[in-house]
Amino acid sequence: MVKTLFSFILILFIFELSCLYGMKNQYKGKSEVNNMKGKEYKTATFAGGCFWCMEEAFEKIEGVKEVISGYTGGDKANPTYEEVSSGKTGYYEAVQVIYDPDKINYNDLLDVFWSHIDPTDRGGQFADRGSQYRTAIFYHDDEQKYLAEKSKELLVKSGLFKENIATEIKKYDKFYKAETYHQNFYKKSPIRYCTYKFFSGREQFIWNVWKNKLKRLKYKRDNRYKKPSKKEIKAKLSPLQYKVTQENSTETPFKNKYWNNKKQGIYVDIVTGEPLFSTLDQYDAGCGWPSFTKPIDNSHIVDKIDTSLGMVRVEVRSRDGDSHLGHLFDDGPAPSGLRYCINSASLRFIPVDDLKKEGYGEYLRLFKKK
Repeated sequence: MVKTLFSFILILFIFELSCLYGMKNQYKGKSEVNNMKGKEYKTATFAGGCFWCMEEAFEKIEGVKEVISGYTGGDKANPTYEEVSSGKTGYYEAVQVIYDPDKINYNDLLDVFWSHIDPTDRGGQFADRGSQYRTAIFYHDDEQKYLAEKSKELLVKSGLFKENIATEIKKYDKFYKAETYHQNFYKKSPIRYCTYKFFSGREQFIWNVWKNKLKRLKYKRDNRYKKPSKKEIKAKLSPLQYKVTQENSTETPFKNKYWNNKKQGIYVDIVTGEPLFSTLDQYDAGCGWPSFTKPIDNSHIVDKIDTSLGMVRVEVRSRDGDSHLGHLFDDGPAPSGLRYCINSASLRFIPVDDLKKEGYGEYLRLFKKK
């Protein structure tokens, strides 16, 4: 009897252990389970085709704490990217959005979702074909279900699309986090990501179809760096600075202010003052313009495809000022391999000794490490 009881307990222990192992990287539960540092966050799950693109779309939104790329909708435990890519697992590429309900509501997130997909496509999204790229909203509770169904109904009634809306609304079950290299891919590989997004057709579709809704989304903004009026910008800048930042021009190499700057400090947007680059990441690329391996903070930088002058390049702009800064290339030094080639005319330099006085004291920590 004791041996039988011991065997039963041992089997139960092994079963529990296997369940725990099977839940590795699995996120399961209702929308209000996330608690970070005493703050209650909610969870939303969306499948919008390539999760790289959906991660970028949601991370730009005010009130979003975190976006995780992963897989949902299938049955197999711990699916790999290769397995999901086969289109035979039933899984969707998806993102889980952790958000602050005090700053943004579920309806706002639905607006973000719709405005970054083609909801009429039944076979995938843009260049990505297969069941794993279908679109769906996975609701975590009855409220999310109701709001999702209502938003889909409103989209149908809007008449924006002649074709039927293919996006499904499904009950959320479980979510497996994708491999590390997929997380924040748009930040880690900006050139590859921008090129993919443009040539897949997604970028053009989004802007052509959803531009009015895109303008109403609640993007993350830093109120310290508001873009002045066109008249104010013109009065503030020199003719060259205006031509570069507002008209996408390029200054002369080797004959600009910062191409060989040796002083320590940071560079900010000449228009808004947004912190952009640090001399700690500046190097001599031999091109005659200030060159950097990375920005101070990716959140103040916007990368987009530029097809002017008969070339395909990745343009770099400031987020809040929308100033043209320069271009991004993949011929930089290790480890990133990136070169941010920036116009001096787009920048204002602040020496280390003036950072606190100019309101950038938080960046002194960067130089104390050296």
